[in-house]
Amino acid sequence: MAFPSSHMHPLEGRTILQIVPELEAGGAERTTVDIAEGLVHAGARALVATEGGRLVGELQTKGGVWIPFPAATKNPFSMLVNVRKLARICHQERVSLVHARSRAPAWVGLGAARSLNIPFVTTYHGSYSGRSSVKVLYNSVMARGDAVIANSHYTGELIRSVYPQAGDRIRVIHRGTDFSAFSPHAVAPERIEALRKAWEVAPHERVVLLAARLTGWKGQKVLIEAAAKLRDAGLNDVAYILAGDPQGREAYVKDLDGLIAARKLKGVVRRVGHCTDMPAAFLAASVVTVPSTEPEAFGRSAVEAQAMGTPVVVSDLGAVPETVLSPPAVPPHERTGWRIPAGDADALAEAVGAALGLGASARIALGTRARTHVERHFSLERMVSSTLDVYSALLAGRFTHRTS
Repeated sequence: MAFPSSHMHPLEGRTILQIVPELEAGGAERTTVDIAEGLVHAGARALVATEGGRLVGELQTKGGVWIPFPAATKNPFSMLVNVRKLARICHQERVSLVHARSRAPAWVGLGAARSLNIPFVTTYHGSYSGRSSVKVLYNSVMARGDAVIANSHYTGELIRSVYPQAGDRIRVIHRGTDFSAFSPHAVAPERIEALRKAWEVAPHERVVLLAARLTGWKGQKVLIEAAAKLRDAGLNDVAYILAGDPQGREAYVKDLDGLIAARKLKGVVRRVGHCTDMPAAFLAASVVTVPSTEPEAFGRSAVEAQAMGTPVVVSDLGAVPETVLSPPAVPPHERTGWRIPAGDADALAEAVGAALGLGASARIALGTRARTHVERHFSLERMVSSTLDVYSALLAGRFTHRTS
């Protein structure tokens, strides 16, 4: 990741503490490490209070400081004790600002920050559902930051609808992608061949990919139905790859296998498990689908696939449409992918067929537009610099709305 020079950055010499339950793999955890690296490059100290996890080593390699802390606990009494623990750490380490990325540690971070009268920031990495008044109250801590960062405009509107008092403190900062890793030039042909072999894709077959954990709202069943429609329309020599872990949802896996068998698609639609090489996976695909039937808080797969120059077809739902340009929102010559109604197998089949039917020149032009689009709006550097700007503004006193 490239950063501007840290010379005379407003955060130079400051200490910023992020608090997150664990540093395992995930959006909040990945972003925690990315922001820590950005802080270090800006000349600041980057502390992360967390129980631990597989990303701790990377955090430390990039100059961040791990503060072992029981941040995952949701026990109210333990959380009260944690407020005092965290306040003591912040005082000893001369922390200038606390940034929380999950609800339970956010209550702890809020208490510690308020006791020391230092700024408090939260980030919504997803949408939090709460029907009961108790759950709405519990979730409300994420709207109590002096700055409330939303990972998409969709998420920002959700926050405003439930917590209107947070409206003028909301800052939309899209999740950033490392375009040095998600670049066609960064993927050796051997990586693609290894995946095609693992997926048992024949040399003449094209790949339509859905990369998501196996759960109903991710739309695997919609893609299976679309695959059947395309097969019935005469489209052959295509492998539909479902890449993702079931995470214990064996009943859903059984349903998927049953639907594949019922539509006579055995060997055409394939479950391949979790994929660790997503840049190669997106480059191996002729089309990437995100056919979610419930709103996504962000569209990471759509961004990463566009970065690889691969055509994408996404549900016109939640935050994913923010990442894909498609008519009628833009002229056809500005298209970077296709948006379809959620749950509509006919529309999915039509869009996948259109993407597969692109000629070489049209496909290259679409891929170039898509790469340019996501680089402009969803880069890691943009996310880091925007977040650090929020910190700088708070510490300079330019945010005047403090909450209780």
